[in-house]
Amino acid sequence: MLQSLRGKDVERTSAASLYCPDAFISPLEIEDVVTRALAEDLGRAGDVTSVATVPEDAQAHAIVIARAAGHIAGLPVVESVMRRLAPDARIVAHARDGDAVSAKTSLMTVTGNARAVLAAERTALNFIGLLSGVATATASLVTKVAGTNARIVCTRKTTPGLRALQKYAVRCGGGFNHRFGLDDAVLIKDNHIAVAGGIRPALERAKSVVGHLVKIEIEVDNLDQLREVLATGQNTPLADVLLVDNFTVPMLKEAVALVGGRMVIEASGGITYDNVAEIATTGVDYISSGAITHSAPNLDIALDIEI
Repeated sequence: MLQSLRGKDVERTSAASLYCPDAFISPLEIEDVVTRALAEDLGRAGDVTSVATVPEDAQAHAIVIARAAGHIAGLPVVESVMRRLAPDARIVAHARDGDAVSAKTSLMTVTGNARAVLAAERTALNFIGLLSGVATATASLVTKVAGTNARIVCTRKTTPGLRALQKYAVRCGGGFNHRFGLDDAVLIKDNHIAVAGGIRPALERAKSVVGHLVKIEIEVDNLDQLREVLATGQNTPLADVLLVDNFTVPMLKEAVALVGGRMVIEASGGITYDNVAEIATTGVDYISSGAITHSAPNLDIALDIEI
């Protein structure tokens, strides 16, 4: 028995009500990835199977269903895929991005040309399965840190070409975004420190080069390096954010005490569902996880056609 989210059925006139209320992604970004994905799948001759087996004027009523429980992300992308091949289709949403749904929940219905719906099916499901998987993985960590001040953030460990979509999915799962690219902010890591000749030279050069709106974050691997960062300024260190990498819980607690609120602290490395709650209680401000984008399993979502 299919379930729908009562009160959320919306006949589509625009994609606006499909987006997560706490996140946004440019429609231009969606159009770009949809164009590339459809070109990859349709090739030069299009869906030869549907053309060979389905009458040209046949209509189909398709239901997009979540076969497993999870958090949804990607419904605007599904709509974009369908509209590209079936511009006259009637699309009705029963959920919106960011919703937590149970198994067998109907997410969207599409009524339109059968050939077009069939040709769009796999591309649409690839997107929503991937993005809902990211949202679900994010939500699992967000739930574990509830009641603390820590925020779950993503990283740049994303699928090439899909970063904007995956970072949007993180927001749909209740997480927050780290920088989108190398041009967003300065993040000085161990290799930068090695080439620059140390923590102080790296920070002093960064401070002298970047604009006043650009944040500077620096990674440290141990408490001695942390103390060195703190010593770069009289009252305020030269960095805005401290990235503590692979610290144990006792080390994180000491780091928070040493910083004393002078810098934002981000914990990273080895973050799991089992340890994230304890890490959050140390007082760090952010907990970053690459796994929520690069290792999130697809959420099982299907498209069933009712004739």
